[in-house]
Amino acid sequence: MSNYVIITPAHNEEDFLELTIKSMVAQTIRPSRWVIVDDASTDRTPAIIKEWSEKYPFIQVLTLQRENERNFARKAIAFNSGLKTLSGVSYDYVGCIDADMSFDPDYFKNILHAFAEDPKLGISGGIVYTKYTDKFITYDNTVDSVGGKVQLFRKACFESVGGYIPLKHGGIDTAAEVMARMNGWTVRKSFTDKTYEHRRTSFAWGPPLKAKVREGSHFHSLGYDPLFYTFRCFYRLAEYPFVIGSMSALWGYLGRMIRREPILLPAEVVSFLRNEQRAKLRKAFAFRSRE
Repeated sequence: MSNYVIITPAHNEEDFLELTIKSMVAQTIRPSRWVIVDDASTDRTPAIIKEWSEKYPFIQVLTLQRENERNFARKAIAFNSGLKTLSGVSYDYVGCIDADMSFDPDYFKNILHAFAEDPKLGISGGIVYTKYTDKFITYDNTVDSVGGKVQLFRKACFESVGGYIPLKHGGIDTAAEVMARMNGWTVRKSFTDKTYEHRRTSFAWGPPLKAKVREGSHFHSLGYDPLFYTFRCFYRLAEYPFVIGSMSALWGYLGRMIRREPILLPAEVVSFLRNEQRAKLRKAFAFRSRE
């Protein structure tokens, strides 16, 4: 079966990184190279990476330095830095796995099989379950979208979209997916293969709501259609944190729109995305009208 490489940006991941490493080491088909990018960690992350890389030669370490900057573009910068170290390596698929994920031993075997079955499949990956309080739950149910925490690309697809674009408001995974579809590639999630995000998310009135406001801001920066995003927020009223989370996200989106802040993706990409989203709305309304 074709070989693949994985890049994992990691910043202060001592609590979760070993879960990811153990999952990768246990894979029935391991990557030919796994680059873990230590993005200026100040905890035990470098020591953990060093320990495991000495045991398993397919694990490669890259250490980055940075100022006290902190924005969502750092993930793309770390990923792209790791990718440069693979310039002389032959591979058919390239993926990004976050440093707080775990998955079953056959996870990558199954995803690679899906690629082999469909030559137009450009991006795939499993469904993400996130740890909320004491259990794992998911709202990751969109068929033609794969979470950036677990994206695996066909190399030709990755190159056709120009890789990950550093975006300070986030959304590098969404941008890559939209451009992949625009270039004729299929993006499809595997619902039978699960991944688990171990970073615990709380539901206090503080950070989660701020995160939702930032989420709305980031979707505006990607050029999401206003009507589509409004309906998206109402559709997700039952997700945690109930009601107020969706309203906070919508507030973040509308606030950025009212301030006329710029959309960060090229105009042709935004036009394609909005046409997709309007088509989904028309399909949903047509379905409702037939009921």
